[in-house]
Amino acid sequence: MKKLFKNLFIFIAVFIGIAILFSFTESGSGEAEKISMSTFISQVNEGKIESIVVDGEDLKITLNDEEETKEIVKKEPGATLSEILKNFDVDKEKVAGLDIEIKDNTQKDIFFGLIFPVLLPILLIGGLIFFMMRGVQGANSKAMMFGQSGAKEFGKDEKNKVTFKDVAGVKEAKEELKEVVEFLKQPKKFLDLGARIPRGVLLLGGPGTGKTLMARAVAGEADVPFFHISGSEFVEMFVGVGASRVRDLFKKAKKNAPCIVFIDEIDAVGRRRGAGLGGSHDEREQTLNQILVEMDGFEPHVNVIVIAATNRPDVLDPALLRPGRFDRQVVLDNPDIADREAILKIHSKQKPLSKEVSIRKIAERTPGFSGADLFNLLNEGAILAARQNKKIIDMEDLLEAIEKVMLGPERKSKVFSDHEKKVTAYHEAGHAVVAHFLPNVDPVQKISIISRGRAAGYMLKLPTADKHMHTKSEYLEDMSVLLAGFLTEKEVFGELTTGATSDLRKTTDLAKKLVTSFGMSDNLGPRTFGEKEEMIFLGKEIHEQKDYSEKTAELIDKEVSCFISGAAKKAKEIIIDKRDVLEKVAQTLLKKETLEREEFEEIVGKKIEK
Repeated sequence: MKKLFKNLFIFIAVFIGIAILFSFTESGSGEAEKISMSTFISQVNEGKIESIVVDGEDLKITLNDEEETKEIVKKEPGATLSEILKNFDVDKEKVAGLDIEIKDNTQKDIFFGLIFPVLLPILLIGGLIFFMMRGVQGANSKAMMFGQSGAKEFGKDEKNKVTFKDVAGVKEAKEELKEVVEFLKQPKKFLDLGARIPRGVLLLGGPGTGKTLMARAVAGEADVPFFHISGSEFVEMFVGVGASRVRDLFKKAKKNAPCIVFIDEIDAVGRRRGAGLGGSHDEREQTLNQILVEMDGFEPHVNVIVIAATNRPDVLDPALLRPGRFDRQVVLDNPDIADREAILKIHSKQKPLSKEVSIRKIAERTPGFSGADLFNLLNEGAILAARQNKKIIDMEDLLEAIEKVMLGPERKSKVFSDHEKKVTAYHEAGHAVVAHFLPNVDPVQKISIISRGRAAGYMLKLPTADKHMHTKSEYLEDMSVLLAGFLTEKEVFGELTTGATSDLRKTTDLAKKLVTSFGMSDNLGPRTFGEKEEMIFLGKEIHEQKDYSEKTAELIDKEVSCFISGAAKKAKEIIIDKRDVLEKVAQTLLKKETLEREEFEEIVGKKIEK
């Protein structure tokens, strides 16, 4: 439809152009004044005419006055100028004094009078048919290509080549994938020993951990073509298209072997079969079946390796994970502090950083950040510096970028009343003071009552080292910190606000996990409660299997409440015991709005860590 409108627009534009051309042709003598034949004869007799141009049926006259006035008179068709002057008895001496020029328009008259009126409709109709045929041919070619895969091929372009040097951290993943590089580079070495070339490698990791970058690095190290396609690109509303695209993709790959086929977000087509609403005839399932068949159909000597990526390995069909398909699974975790430092160094190569910038300190302040988060952090820092017309990025820009990535941009335009500002100051001071005096809680890095995102204020506590396991004591003290703002409001103002809604939700979720997922309840024992069952409806999980009785559900509720009340009791004790410290922190916040760790510890003292 879009192309049809485009062709119609071109056709109308051409038609208007021709009409404008004709208008100029017809109105070329529009400036000359039209006069009658009798006026023309009298002007000749009076000697007022300097020259006459005979142009077909028009006599174009120029007077011999100062302005050289232009006039035009129509003569009878077929009558010559000499015949007209003779018929009107014009003196021969007057005629002899005229400058007469006769234009030959025979060919022009034939073309515009006979040929052009016939040729123009033919050209216009022919042009319209041509544009319509082009549109039909384009639709036909698209229809013929409908079943072809839209995989993007990245060749051996040295400029955009990615190798393991460009991927920081994930050392174990690199070691595992080095074998794949050797398979691609020297397949004969393995085939001679009877080893089978691995057909599929599954990259597992959260969003932003670098799965696509790692796949490209494998292709760059092996110096082979790299075909990239997303799982969602296989599936269309028409039956059989996904399977056809899979066949076309693997056909291309075999022609370009050795090569790598990378399927991003494979869970879009690789979910467990039989769970969808479409049953066995679901188009997604047919696409998955074709992928399984194609991976089984590789000849032993065909050097094509399929790398797939997902952050939902739990929903994949078991047939995808069996030996001979994606039997090699490589896990990409979020980077630790050393890896974060290395990633930041790579991403900061093209950015002018100030000498005072400490990449190590930035890495320490970003626990839990993925590679994509770290790239975004540096990008936000560069944007903040550019907005302030700076030539280099300093430490202040990067620290601001960390908080922007974690919590959102500052909302200084959001105006709070004095009472709301005071409540926020005591709320955040309560979080910070309780966190400081609990030994298993991470040190407080910053407190602020400047609104960010949806939060009226915030308190940042960051670990001094990366943690991979957490104890029950840590979780209980974290719950105390979450409840501290709520309890401070109640203790200081005797009334509660809606500002603690998010804290209460997080506390409840954490208490439920302690009981139902982590087995940390003394009364219910070391077991889990509730089993999620995958049921896909509009892309969402909507069912959770309840594997316990109603009586047990009551016990779970009691245990959750017990954990929450215990955490609240501990937080309240600290708030009452350290009320003077709490007041100092809150009042300082009201004056400065933001406190860094050093300023905070000047008020409360150094944290005693366990």
